Amino acid sequence: MSPWRLSELTYQETRRSSETEPFSLAVLPWGATEPHNLHLPHGTDNYQVEALADRACALAHGKGAKVVLLPGVPFGTQTNMKRCPLALNMHPSTQLAVLRDLCGSLNDAGVERLLIVNGHGGNNLKFALRELMEQTPVHLFLCDWFGAAADGAREDLDLAPGSHADDTETSLMLHLRPDLVVRNEDGSLRADAGATRPLGIKSLREGVVQMSRRWDLLTTATGDGDPHPATAEKGKRLFQMVSDRLAEAIYELATAPATEAFPFEEIT
Repeated sequence: MSPWRLSELTYQETRRSSETEPFSLAVLPWGATEPHNLHLPHGTDNYQVEALADRACALAHGKGAKVVLLPGVPFGTQTNMKRCPLALNMHPSTQLAVLRDLCGSLNDAGVERLLIVNGHGGNNLKFALRELMEQTPVHLFLCDWFGAAADGAREDLDLAPGSHADDTETSLMLHLRPDLVVRNEDGSLRADAGATRPLGIKSLREGVVQMSRRWDLLTTATGDGDPHPATAEKGKRLFQMVSDRLAEAIYELATAPATEAFPFEEIT
């Protein structure tokens, strides 16, 4: 039994925790089920975010943090991939409802803080944190592992540019689940180059105007970025770098004093 994994705890452990010393922080991995070029499985985002969150919780638990890892949510927002078979969509409004319900369960158990570890770029969950501030006493936090938690990793590991089924994700999967990375008979990845179609409007190219991109028009096989430079060694180092940084955040959030100003400093 891993005492930070809710899925492995019995009622005896959870009841004891709720009655004596509730978990101070819950961690919720949130992924997606969607295609990842021709070489990675639909569950790529889930494998990655759940492994990263699990190692980070283990490290924080080892330092004394009272943290509980919740089972991951395997479905993300896929409206821009609706033309790709079995890209399983959960609308943002549905995600808000799911999160609201989970906060109710956590509050009932005396868990006052929740960190969402997001593993899918289409999950823009910051809006949910803003809305739920008025609806739950649970303090909500969000980490996109591929964002600030991975700062510097691309340069340090010489990862090729991309955002989906690219060098980064492929390297990580070569480390975590090499059995699920599909290769050709010659050993090369069964993947295209991850080329994307340029935008035809200057203001969109420059970021002055934003949009949600149709993935079937943007890409050739759902990949964005060349995955062929990927290696398991780069994936191993990336996994350790991100989960180490995430563990620090989890420890801080779990052990910070519960003041009236939390998570801000008290003004004296």
